Amino acid sequence: MIESLHIEGLGVIETADLLLSPGLTALTGETGAGKTMVLTSLGLLLGRRAEASVVRAGAERALVEGAFALDPGSRAAERARQAGAEFDDDLLLASRTVPAAGRSRAHLGGRAVPSSVLADVGSHLVSVHGQSDQLRLRSASAQRSALDNLGGPEHAAVCRRYARAYRARSQAAEALGRWRAEARARREEADRLRGWLEMLAEVAPDSGEDHALTIEAERLDHAEDLRLAVGAAHAALVGQEDAAAGEQADVAALLACAQRALTGAQGLDDALAELAERTRQLGILAADVAADLGEYLTRLDADPARLAWIQDRRGELAGACREIGGADVELDDVDALLAWGRAAAERLAEIDGSAGGAAALEQALADAQADLDEAAGELSAARRALAQRLETAVTAELDGLQMKGARLVVELEALDEPGPTGSENVALLLAPHPGAPALPLGKGASGGELSRIMLALEVVLADAADAPRAAADAATNADPAGAPDRTGPAEHQRTFVFDEIDAGVGGRAAREIGRRLARLARRHQVVVVTHLAQVAAWAHTQLVVIKETPRTTASDCAASDAAAQTARTRVVRVAGAERVTELARMLSGHENSRAALRHATELLDEARVAQSPT
Repeated sequence: MIESLHIEGLGVIETADLLLSPGLTALTGETGAGKTMVLTSLGLLLGRRAEASVVRAGAERALVEGAFALDPGSRAAERARQAGAEFDDDLLLASRTVPAAGRSRAHLGGRAVPSSVLADVGSHLVSVHGQSDQLRLRSASAQRSALDNLGGPEHAAVCRRYARAYRARSQAAEALGRWRAEARARREEADRLRGWLEMLAEVAPDSGEDHALTIEAERLDHAEDLRLAVGAAHAALVGQEDAAAGEQADVAALLACAQRALTGAQGLDDALAELAERTRQLGILAADVAADLGEYLTRLDADPARLAWIQDRRGELAGACREIGGADVELDDVDALLAWGRAAAERLAEIDGSAGGAAALEQALADAQADLDEAAGELSAARRALAQRLETAVTAELDGLQMKGARLVVELEALDEPGPTGSENVALLLAPHPGAPALPLGKGASGGELSRIMLALEVVLADAADAPRAAADAATNADPAGAPDRTGPAEHQRTFVFDEIDAGVGGRAAREIGRRLARLARRHQVVVVTHLAQVAAWAHTQLVVIKETPRTTASDCAASDAAAQTARTRVVRVAGAERVTELARMLSGHENSRAALRHATELLDEARVAQSPT
């Protein structure tokens, strides 16, 4: 609930402080006094658009501050904490500053926030009903919400279950649609993979084959040079077989000579024994190298046919690396080609195996559709029952609001296919009198009738919301020690603001509007802007908006604009004789009229008696 409002520099209001009661607060005053500015200030705190034109002439800025008392566990409190707001006990402080030039600034709980955060938090706290809200009542979504709100938490759970089923069905349909849309692409991919894998199978490369062939091609291409080099080395080690004796001193013969010389002299010096052994080992190593060189010479063969085949095979392998996988795939060697082949085979198996995916997706869609049909049937049945309740309850309220014979009709029109909010459209119709056709609210109701229909809906919905709590209170009252505390902010969970809801009505209808506003205020904070004393008399608190214009001298009478700029509006709370006087003014325009004063007293007494506990 709203505890207080502080306003500075807003329109005709220079400065004003409003203390609102937990129950019904009536805001009254002469036309043009500034009641609209009070509602404008509240709209600013609720995140509505700020325009520099609302700043008082001559002021640098307009400032609105508000204190909201709310349950720390409520959705509004949770949203405020998410925005970084801090609480002062159970109070949440909000402010909005609108400069004469520049952007407005918003603060919530001591933290600067976007105005959208104020709107988000305010949507959980305050419901404003004015001419624009009457237009909103004509929308299909608002009418559907009114019907669904009648069902309370249990019906809300049914709505949530339907919403989940609808999302699941939509997701299943999208998944199947994507699968079908991608089926052609998968077939084309599979055809490409099969062709490349067939090419790879025809080439049949071995791991590392391209590198081995490169080495062999180099050897065959330089076979003669290799033969000369190896032959010369072999001859140097062991000599040439066809050389004459003593023609060439080969390494093996020289090492043998050196070993014999050292062996013969090692008896003369022990140090020569180790050198003789090392010389012997050199001879053995030279013999081994000579043997390996001889074997290499026997294997070395300059085979032009083999070289031609190797070159062809290398070209075949290089071509496979270039062509297989397409232009987007780069394969550097045969090992990379074989790795791609393994990955391609796995992907092809995955695509071939996904043929059963369509059946699984189709089954998932069928299951989701069955769940949706069940949830839609449950929601439709619940709405039909609620429609009867709403028709009966609102029609009874309309009768009390002097719309005798008028009847609310709730029409449920089945949709061709279930939508996000159900399988039917909800429309509220009004039959203005018996025998008249039921017409949509936008066609069958005037502005005054729409105001009363809106009030009737709020009263009915509030009574429905209070029913579970009243039952709990009745059980609690059996134990006086467990009686609930009626003084805390949780007792008035929400604030309803009605802007001239009594427009176009009067007399008994106005009195019944006041009675129902007071009834709504038993559980909620209600603020009403009214011109009718029959409504204001039911308020627990009455605030009067007074516009004061200082007297002007003869010399400046012509300066009407300057005089208008000095006009000030203040808000005062009236009680006792002052309140009787204000009600008399509202009744007759003359606060000193004895008849009007008597009538005002009667209205207050009637409201007091009607609201007193029995």
